[in-house]
Amino acid sequence: MRRIKIEIDKMKKDTNINTSTTMTWCPGCFNYQILAGFKNYLTKELARGKKKEDFAICSGIGCQGKIFDYVNLNGLNTLHGRELPTSLGMKMGNPNLDIYAFGGDGATYSEGISHLIHAARENVDITFTVHNNQVFALTVGQPTAVSEIGFTDKTTPEGAYAKPLNPLKLLLNANCSFVARVFADVKQVEWVFDEAKKHKGFKFIEIIQPCIIFHPDKGYKEILHEIPKSHDVHDFNSAMKLASTWDYNGIKKGDKIYTGVFYKENRPTLEDKHWQLQSLIKKRRSWKDLKR
Repeated sequence: MRRIKIEIDKMKKDTNINTSTTMTWCPGCFNYQILAGFKNYLTKELARGKKKEDFAICSGIGCQGKIFDYVNLNGLNTLHGRELPTSLGMKMGNPNLDIYAFGGDGATYSEGISHLIHAARENVDITFTVHNNQVFALTVGQPTAVSEIGFTDKTTPEGAYAKPLNPLKLLLNANCSFVARVFADVKQVEWVFDEAKKHKGFKFIEIIQPCIIFHPDKGYKEILHEIPKSHDVHDFNSAMKLASTWDYNGIKKGDKIYTGVFYKENRPTLEDKHWQLQSLIKKRRSWKDLKR
């Protein structure tokens, strides 16, 4: 009986995804919503029989990067904008891992943009989530590649002058096999991770989250709309049309921010194209295991 109790205690410890690290996000930050949604999703996955060892997490530098400290999973906290090459290395080392990478709009759409495009076109089986508050929040408010024209801070007193990127259209044109966007709401975040789990390939999830300090909500919530149920997620042109209803350049009359899954395409992943990785997947082993 004692031995059984010990084994049960071990199982309980293995399902603990919380850490004792003090959270340092601003009070009221929408990152708390994202964290809660992700943890809800993980808790369900563990209840379904998954083990913590089946998952890995990766984050970079920025407010979003702190999520690494608040989730008790193996992984790496890496350099600014380098979440995807780091995640790729982890995936190549053990292709059986379910890898969840988290980036911010500042790094992802600037120095990390080449990694993003090539991870999408090569269809690496990774889930990548971008926390998009349209500002460099950790470094106190500089504009990013998706900040609206006229956005001002101490470094741009005359206002940002370049038209922002539309990340969803960029990813669709990069041949991304799963494109989704949600608002930083616990239920929406949990739901989109459930949807991404069903897809094999590169999963791009953008989460719109106002920064309550440096880029507060300027009416975004009022123009949020769920993607119509009639939308065909396999129709590229329809996905592009929905992605074009908001250009990230502030809020204008007629804008609509659609949330949900825009596009899905079933096609071979990078892992499918390498027999060595396929062999590891079939054996449920990593390169490290082969040396034993």
